[in-house]
Amino acid sequence: METSTIQSTEKKEEVFSRRVRAGKRTYFFDVKATKSEKDFYITITESKKIAEDEFKKHKIFLYKEDFEKFADALAEAVDFVHDELGKQGIAVSTPAEEAPVSEPALEQA
Repeated sequence: METSTIQSTEKKEEVFSRRVRAGKRTYFFDVKATKSEKDFYITITESKKIAEDEFKKHKIFLYKEDFEKFADALAEAVDFVHDELGKQGIAVSTPAEEAPVSEPALEQA
């Protein structure tokens, strides 16, 4: 007996997306709605260019019950790297903050 699996080709639309370019790699942080559209989850995708028109992708699905544990572990790992580099006298580069957008001055009559 042959068993087949039907996979939906319909992609969930992101309700939020943030792209981070990092050299040959690009990271995507996407928030998507669940099938019921009453909850959300995050996908983190690493995309690395390996040829002219070819990319290698790795994806992590992160569910709300794990957000805090994931964020804590990531912060702890980042702090460890910063501390270790600091001990070695290596400056840790941080991304430049975007300049705040100022409101145009109102002309007074």
